[in-house]
Amino acid sequence: MEAVPNISEGRRADVVRAIVQRVRGAAPQAKLLHVDSNQDANRTVLTLAGPPEAVRQASFALLQVSAQLLDMRTQHGAHPRLGAVDVCPFVPVRNMTLDEAAAQAHLLGKQAAAELHLPIYFYEANAAHKERKNLAFIRRGEYESLPQKMLQLPPDLGPRQFDAQVARTGASVIGARNFLLAFNVSLNTQEVSAAKEIAAVLREKNGGLPAVKAIGWLMPGYQAAQVSFNLTDYHQTGLAQAFEACQQEAQKRGLTATGSELIGLAPEEALLKAGRFYAPAETATAALLETAVTRLGLNKIRPFNLRERILEYRLQDVL
Repeated sequence: MEAVPNISEGRRADVVRAIVQRVRGAAPQAKLLHVDSNQDANRTVLTLAGPPEAVRQASFALLQVSAQLLDMRTQHGAHPRLGAVDVCPFVPVRNMTLDEAAAQAHLLGKQAAAELHLPIYFYEANAAHKERKNLAFIRRGEYESLPQKMLQLPPDLGPRQFDAQVARTGASVIGARNFLLAFNVSLNTQEVSAAKEIAAVLREKNGGLPAVKAIGWLMPGYQAAQVSFNLTDYHQTGLAQAFEACQQEAQKRGLTATGSELIGLAPEEALLKAGRFYAPAETATAALLETAVTRLGLNKIRPFNLRERILEYRLQDVL
């Protein structure tokens, strides 16, 4: 099983290191595959994998140490967030069903609510109501809305009043889902309004690309506005389709997409599909992967190492 917890801290490297150290020591069989921090987003995405019980134990340690070290009352960043550990999805990887991953997510939520006094919202496969399946629905209004949200949209587990401890930790969203690709495309402008317009056109709920969620934000560290995608089913809309659609919308506005970045890890097939999109006659795996990296501009914003960013390769190397 894979866990991809997102914590609301990406600026204080010493704090991130302390959290990572606690997670590494919590359950030896749960291997930390990748850590991805961004200062402008003020967010860090961790990727863990291993036996389900070990991954759940490491995820609880993450919730525990984040509640101790992070304070949402002073946290600000470009990325939407609801709590110190904003979201913690479990993903079945091998010899495991989504229902089994959901059972592990429920156990984690129950333990976090009981032992850490955390408000827990369940989403995706664990959602008790249809509208709570969508993370954006739960997170609407972000941390600042939490005092009212907890009254109007009570957590599934844990405290229901915005007391001093909840003010510090915020709430966490937990659930099981299938693979999701977090994929950001940079534009040759710092006008965030353009990125927001493009995101609005391309997101599925507005009639855009299927299985696509998108927002626009400014990344001062890159001197660029970005369209930030969540590709919830890369078989429906993959990296290449999202990038090309973003490029087309950018060109309509006199802009261009200058490069992209993948947050966390991706299955090999997701990059192979992008390679086939650009080189349909190519059959060699290595050539297809390099084509995907080049045509998507995955190495233009930050260095991109295929061995470190493809899930199956990291599992081979680490496990």
